[in-house]
Amino acid sequence: MRPAPTILHLDMDAFYASAEQAAKPSLRGKAVVVGGLGPRGVVATASYEARRLGVHSAMPTAQARRLAPNAAYLVPRFSLYRTVSDQVMELLGRLSPLVEPLSLDEAFVDLEAGGTADDSASARATGEGLRAAIRAVTGLSGSVGLAGSKMLAKIASEEAKPDGLLVIEPGTERELLAPMSVRILPGVGPATGDHLRRAGMTTVHDLAEAGEAELVRLVGKAHGHGLFRMALGLDDRPVVAERDAKSVSVEDTFDVDLHDRVRVRAEVERLAVRCVERLRAADRSGRTVVLKVRRYDFSTLTRSETLRGPTDDPTVVREAAGRLLESVDTTGGVRLLGVGVTGLADYTQEDLFAQAADARELAQRALEHHVPTAEGGEEEAVPEAEAESAEQLAARRWPAGHDVHHEEHGHGWVQGSGIGRVTVRFEEPWSAPGRVLTFRIDDPQLRPADPLPLVRESPDYSSWPASLPKSRSSGAGSSEGGESSP
Repeated sequence: MRPAPTILHLDMDAFYASAEQAAKPSLRGKAVVVGGLGPRGVVATASYEARRLGVHSAMPTAQARRLAPNAAYLVPRFSLYRTVSDQVMELLGRLSPLVEPLSLDEAFVDLEAGGTADDSASARATGEGLRAAIRAVTGLSGSVGLAGSKMLAKIASEEAKPDGLLVIEPGTERELLAPMSVRILPGVGPATGDHLRRAGMTTVHDLAEAGEAELVRLVGKAHGHGLFRMALGLDDRPVVAERDAKSVSVEDTFDVDLHDRVRVRAEVERLAVRCVERLRAADRSGRTVVLKVRRYDFSTLTRSETLRGPTDDPTVVREAAGRLLESVDTTGGVRLLGVGVTGLADYTQEDLFAQAADARELAQRALEHHVPTAEGGEEEAVPEAEAESAEQLAARRWPAGHDVHHEEHGHGWVQGSGIGRVTVRFEEPWSAPGRVLTFRIDDPQLRPADPLPLVRESPDYSSWPASLPKSRSSGAGSSEGGESSP
């Protein structure tokens, strides 16, 4: 534990949904749900307006629609979220060389290592400066927790939500944690929480009072020892700048079980291409290809094949995944498919000329057969054997919430499509709510478009955070913990 709250945890507020509201003026202040929209879709993020209606992450979209029938239901736009995430992570990198990203919208920062804070006052000033910078650059809000450990910093950011900042002063940890539910502690999920509840322990105070020996008896030596330390507010984990990924994978759940073997093979090939794209984006290669198949009865099978050396060649991965599929019985139906690569390395042992030729082939295929996926909205290559009717193909090109451009009306986004029509609202992040028009799905003047930036003219933060206070003498703000308003 540190003597000063110099570990910062940032968590963007309802990230995907907030980004969609920022991009679409007509949705600001309204319930927005982002996720898979099919019968088996799952909520990725819900806006705070939707959360007040009972919608939450990981909930089936069908259930969310019953709770919030008038909400806007949108397919994720990961290209936008990654762009905004990169902007946020760049700002965090200016605070310290030790930034530990946990996801696109969440990260730890060691302010002490960056020299941007050494006491409560300077830590608070840095946190407030960060929140202001994020809002100016991205138009979005984030909640900040500051404490002497990673566990407490994360708890502080959760307590500060939405759009707040909380400082936990060293020495006040036990008092703060005591009345909280045991579920607030890392590693205490529903099963462990229920087990502790049956033993009469529902709060962190109960865990501390029970003692280490009793917790070890209840949940085992390793977990019991760690649980007792966390109940006392103790956590010595350092902020780690880089996490070495152990695998790269992609998967899709299908709205309707797949029975056609040709279709299953085509989906596996598309997933292999997506997996290689992620692998190359991370500048990695891998030696073992893994296929995941979840069948109609929810039984899940995995098969793997280890190659002679690391590769990032889409043909090699695609063919390996195809061979693995041959060993799986899919006659009863398939509800989920996944392709992954493990045994990652920073180099390849394949023919570079063959890779280049294959990349050109895949690019040509992608140009000939573009189809957006139901979940991620990213365009994938579809083999000719799986070509759909013109209307089916066009209908899948217009996922709800995705960007379009019309030659006459300009930039807009898809409100919905069906029965040969696509409905578009024409507006931009910095405009007033726009008008709604409906077109034929094959209108030659309408085409998919890239997302617009959320902020029209991003301010220059090239010298930030040089002006932030770094010492007790120059620190600004109170040293008392608590939430601050924006």
